[in-house]
Amino acid sequence: MPESITVVLSGYKRQHLKEQVDAIRNQSVPVKEIFYWQNTVPGFSYEEETYSQLNAALSNYNYGVWARFAYALNAKTDYVCVLDDDTIPGSRWLENCLDTYKTHPGLLGGIGLRFKDGTYTLDQLPDGRYTRYGWDSNPICVGNNGEPVEVDIVGHSWFFARDLLSVFWREIPAQHWTMLCGEDIHFSHMIQKYTDLKTYVPPHPSNDISMWSSLKAAVYGSDQHATAYINLGSGEMAKYLQYCIDDGFVLYRDRV
Repeated sequence: MPESITVVLSGYKRQHLKEQVDAIRNQSVPVKEIFYWQNTVPGFSYEEETYSQLNAALSNYNYGVWARFAYALNAKTDYVCVLDDDTIPGSRWLENCLDTYKTHPGLLGGIGLRFKDGTYTLDQLPDGRYTRYGWDSNPICVGNNGEPVEVDIVGHSWFFARDLLSVFWREIPAQHWTMLCGEDIHFSHMIQKYTDLKTYVPPHPSNDISMWSSLKAAVYGSDQHATAYINLGSGEMAKYLQYCIDDGFVLYRDRV
């Protein structure tokens, strides 16, 4: 019996939902369900014709990037894949994740970071604060990886066995955290703290973009709505990384 997958999408202020859904429905492996979590902004026009075809939850309040992982608890499949709203996966991305999971079980993602000094800032160049792996259509990425690569955290796409949702929610941040960022750091921290699993970026071969996690993120993810840029600039992501390190999160540089 083929392994079943639920894909979880989310919306805020972008209009790429139909393109995302088309990309998911054109995957080389079947997707059982598509969930959609919408953080509604009053007066913003959403793609109702598309989301009305999905298992949609529409919130009249912005609960940030963590809420979609709570909504994912409704999945009844072997695996879950959560995608950012700027991420259009290649047609073999989910197949790539399934194949990678057989040899590298854990948390898989589209872009992975190895931190060099435990600092998370806008200084992202190869000689900066971290090394980046995954799709390389963004000039700040160091390049493709032909094999799975272990990293500290992953983003843009999170692929994992459904049971790992219980690990994600084993702890929640202290009340003063906004929960508008940091879910990527939190997930890898919980995986490391409560399991023997690790965080990986599946192969992104330069000669086969169908296996990539994201085909247009350099374009769609560089606008004013990019949560990472907003929170990197304000220092919130650096603070949350330090919060996890203080709680025992060990970076790759200190594990090898």
